[in-house]
Amino acid sequence: MLLTLTTTHRPATDLGHLLVKHPDRTHSFDVPLGTAHVFYPEAGEQRCTAALLLDVDPLRLAGARGKGRGRHEAPTPDSFTLGRYVNDRPYAASSLLSSALSRVYRSALRGESRERPELARTPIPLEVRVPVLRCRGGADVAVRVFGPLGWAVAATPIPLDERHPEWGDSRYVDLTLTGTVRVSDALNHLYVLLPVLDDAKHYWVAPDEVDKLLRAGESWLADHPERDLITRRYLAHRRALAGLALARLAERQPTDEPTADGSIEDEPTGDGATGNGAARDGASVEGGQAAAVRASLAARRREAVLGALVEAGASRVLDLGCGGGALLAALVGDRRFTEIVGTDVSTHALTLAARRLRLDRLPERQQDRIRLWQSALTYRDDRLRGYDAAVLMEVIEHVDPPRLPALEDAVFGHARPATVVVTTPNAEYNVRYEGLPAGRFRHADHRFEWTRAQFAAWVDRVSATYGYTAATSGVGDHDPEVGDPTQLVVLTRKEHP
Repeated sequence: MLLTLTTTHRPATDLGHLLVKHPDRTHSFDVPLGTAHVFYPEAGEQRCTAALLLDVDPLRLAGARGKGRGRHEAPTPDSFTLGRYVNDRPYAASSLLSSALSRVYRSALRGESRERPELARTPIPLEVRVPVLRCRGGADVAVRVFGPLGWAVAATPIPLDERHPEWGDSRYVDLTLTGTVRVSDALNHLYVLLPVLDDAKHYWVAPDEVDKLLRAGESWLADHPERDLITRRYLAHRRALAGLALARLAERQPTDEPTADGSIEDEPTGDGATGNGAARDGASVEGGQAAAVRASLAARRREAVLGALVEAGASRVLDLGCGGGALLAALVGDRRFTEIVGTDVSTHALTLAARRLRLDRLPERQQDRIRLWQSALTYRDDRLRGYDAAVLMEVIEHVDPPRLPALEDAVFGHARPATVVVTTPNAEYNVRYEGLPAGRFRHADHRFEWTRAQFAAWVDRVSATYGYTAATSGVGDHDPEVGDPTQLVVLTRKEHP
């Protein structure tokens, strides 16, 4: 089975430094069921290709399979009496190739390059080819798992027999991925997703597979729209392990700035759900912004919200759609806020928030400052009345537009806090995210994303309807053409002094 990695970065032979494999030599490695070879079919200044060829020893494969399937080893399509002798494992890419990749490109997977450390952190043009890949569910599944990571995906079904097209397609595809991606991220994508597409593993699936998955998917899996499918398949459909992995992923808070590889870098802060059960502060954005900017937008948003609350003189604050509690933690750290309430429709999100705040360990006086309530933002809740301020941070875009009037009535008409702070993405800024296709939202759960004019129209309508004045601003690095990545408005009730 074969996997090739090609770049047109100049000089293209720098690929050898990134993979820690010299282009002028052939490199061979013993792996559990055969031998892996790395060689370069082409190595020039303008184009360089590294090939990983896995030569599976059929006798070793049969011997391994003949020892008996462990209780937690994944079932495979060749699990029949003669399957240890008659199977496609030596020829079609599968978890065998994924294991070989982790053995051969160990340093590259970690993003380490002694000779080219800066280049290892830089996205470069790449083309990945896997000529024969077993793909359960067909080519569409390959597009669904690789596409959100910034790859252009060409998955061509391989016919059962070219001489008999009427027989239809086989279960294999010829996969080609193209994109501008860091080599380490490309390899981690492949390490996880090759066995996911195969939907079978050749080895015993132990609990440490959860750590492997989270480590390889650290910068992209938590916010992937096919996260559940990827997790279940990678962990061989073991419910307990998949549940553990998904719970740990939910404890991470993704930023909504794009990473350099076209995926999302997770900030392990714990935001897992908004008031509508969606990932708050999260994004499926692809692009090429600098890491320093990427890491700061979520924090800068929280700082802007805190500043608005302080300027409003608020001491009793509602965090509506609090998710896993990132803003709550910041509020708790400021003694000017004497009463803090976090609400969310998701009990799981509230559990994460409590864990993040360490409520069970706080002194009693501190615990008295904080309350966590389950509450839906589209229904009136008498408990929310009478507060100085309420925050809707990256929440409204998760609400279906027909339900927005109900949210407006519940927050501005019924709860009527003196101040309401709202943040939401600026849709115009999305063009600065190079890997985000036109018409796509930053997060898979977003129901809409407003332009500045659309947001202004909504603010004007809410202000006029419910008796508030509004001051609109932005958060993040300002672009003179498309504005700020985040829109922010502070609405102040008119009768409030």
